[in-house]
Amino acid sequence: MKDFYEEIGKLALGSRLRRLSENILSEAKDIYSDYGIDLEPRWFPIFYLLSHEDSLAVTDIAARISHTHASVSQMIKEMKNRGLIVTEKDQFDGRKSMISLSAAGKDKIGQMNQLYPDVTRAVENLLVETTHDVWEAINELEYTLTRKNLQTRVKEVRKARESEKVKIVAYRPEHKPFFKSLNYQWINKHFEVEQADIKSLEHPDEDILQKGGRIFMATYGDTIVGTVAMKKLGADTFELAKMAVVEEARGRSIGWLLGKRVIDEAKALGASRVYIESNTKLKPAINLYHKLGFKKIKGPESPYARCNIQLELII
Repeated sequence: MKDFYEEIGKLALGSRLRRLSENILSEAKDIYSDYGIDLEPRWFPIFYLLSHEDSLAVTDIAARISHTHASVSQMIKEMKNRGLIVTEKDQFDGRKSMISLSAAGKDKIGQMNQLYPDVTRAVENLLVETTHDVWEAINELEYTLTRKNLQTRVKEVRKARESEKVKIVAYRPEHKPFFKSLNYQWINKHFEVEQADIKSLEHPDEDILQKGGRIFMATYGDTIVGTVAMKKLGADTFELAKMAVVEEARGRSIGWLLGKRVIDEAKALGASRVYIESNTKLKPAINLYHKLGFKKIKGPESPYARCNIQLELII
């Protein structure tokens, strides 16, 4: 019969590592028994640390062995019940307990010192028999996960998958109600509607399209979830404006796709510059603009009272 974890593959990485860990810990208990040592293998990191330190606080132990405070507290409680450790209040901070090996715990140091070189040699021999250096692979995996944890990686994959369902389409007359409502909702949530907004949103054909600009809509399935306009400011400049995304649809890179479409369209039309007016309270939007390559500049006076930052992209 095919191994279950081989069958379902990398989806079960954590479960397979846990099985391997549990198998090794189970064997470790038998090995301890061979040496006459009454010690739970999962206590080993704490025991080893305390055998080289006079005393440590729970928080220090947790940090050193990369365990949670709760799991360390539970193991310390178990070890204390077995008579292996003692606790006493810190002489400088009465709120903190210091942990150290008891006399019985210290008696086991000699037994463990006999075991250490044998286990080390056996593990080295084991690793020699493997095609890959498992120890180095674990080091590399742990380092890579500190740079970006697995949850973040899953979120990124999900975001990329869902963004593939997003399509950016050219504006059509039937899109006008959505162009208006998306932007009015966004503006009213963060600011107040201004005269320049009304001009563009109520008359997009006259104010944007007939002047050489473009409007794009983002769809997710059959639903319109975002919009953006590019207003022609001059022979070689367009303004990225009126970007709005449905709140429920955020997290699918819709803003990025809309901004990228404006940049690509500006290039296709022979422009050399894309300009933006915004407000610094809109941190996600400002971060998006920077990711798209825009840089902060000092531009001309804006028709919008809410504008306190201007950016441009030279293309």
